Amino acid sequence: MAVRIVRLGSTRAKGEGVRIGTVRRPPRGVPKSEFARRDWYDVWFPTLAPSLATMQLGLAADTPAKWKAFVRKYRAEMATPESAHTLALLARLSHDADFSVGCYCEDEAHCHRSVLRELLIANGATLTA
Repeated sequence: MAVRIVRLGSTRAKGEGVRIGTVRRPPRGVPKSEFARRDWYDVWFPTLAPSLATMQLGLAADTPAKWKAFVRKYRAEMATPESAHTLALLARLSHDADFSVGCYCEDEAHCHRSVLRELLIANGATLTA
């Protein structure tokens, strides 16, 4: 059992389980009834998405210093009680269930899901490739 970090819209891996979209907005131009069938996500969970201001900071991060500022701000958002409890819950669930969390970004290294991966690991999650 484990959590997998994925790019939303990518083909699902065998045994991936429930796919959770940790994004601010649903995919554009896709009917809600098609989200799961088209491999976007089964459940939309914006609680773990960066705030709009933080997301814009990350999208504009074209230098290592700007990316570091984004990471610092996103980590601060994830330290709020609601987000911290959610991370702890997902980390614990990863020991008993297969599921995935993800975002749309093509490059995980320049996406909040890279930070989300680190936060889940820090909370004791079991991850799979």
